Amino acid sequence: MTRLPAGGRKGRAPIWPLIDDVRKAALLDVNEGVVLRLLAELEDSELYGAARVSKERKLAAAELEVAVLTRQIAAQRGLETKLWREVWKTPQAFAWERLGWTREVAQYVRWKVLAELGDMDAAKEARQLSDRLGLTPLALLRLRWEVVPDEDLAERQRPQPVAPPAPAAAQPADPRSILHAV
Repeated sequence: MTRLPAGGRKGRAPIWPLIDDVRKAALLDVNEGVVLRLLAELEDSELYGAARVSKERKLAAAELEVAVLTRQIAAQRGLETKLWREVWKTPQAFAWERLGWTREVAQYVRWKVLAELGDMDAAKEARQLSDRLGLTPLALLRLRWEVVPDEDLAERQRPQPVAPPAPAAAQPADPRSILHAV
């Protein structure tokens, strides 16, 4: 069994290795382009009546989408940062650091945050990764990881003095002589 300190990993979390959510960033870029195009069309054209109202509605919808995506990206980034720092203080982080699992942990954090924001597919991915990273009791058992009190771990890792071998005269000549029938 690999023993993990109950007090968790000490020190700062590693640097976040992933870029922002590419899909949301791309959607934001597209919608910002739509807003600019619609603004230009409204300024340059001589639209009146229903045609103008239609363009203004499209503009309002695109502006709303830009605002929503901007807030989602900021919220996701904030939640990822917070969860990233939290998971690197767990006992399991002690093993992750030794194994170099920084990107795998980052993927878990990304999926977990998306799940918390309501994405059910992300919830499935986060659950699977939590098992692989030892974040559940059964996963700890499968990985053969054991969380032990810090003082027990320090005691077990401290070199133990080696007792000198017992003198040969103190041991019975025949090991069967110490056996008794009950």
